[in-house]
Amino acid sequence: MKKHQQTAKLIEQALRTWGGQTVTVTDNSHLHIGHEGAKSGGGHFAVTVVASQFAGLNRLKRHRLVHQQVKFLWDNGLIHALEVDALTPEEKQ
Repeated sequence: MKKHQQTAKLIEQALRTWGGQTVTVTDNSHLHIGHEGAKSGGGHFAVTVVASQFAGLNRLKRHRLVHQQVKFLWDNGLIHALEVDALTPEEKQ
């Protein structure tokens, strides 16, 4: 599990560096044990990101922005699945 904890930290760092004002990462890998995708070793994560960069963007564009920030983790096989909740600071209130 240590690998997934490290990946969670990398996800958080990437999203905070990008401009996420609040970033919460949850490792849900334990819920997918035995799942075909879990066999590759990539983790299953859920993120909540609050960022002003999401203002005026629809849900799909927000998700794309988040995925772009962690693409290097997908490319390295560290992420298998990522559930995204992307909000503006006003929406979070």
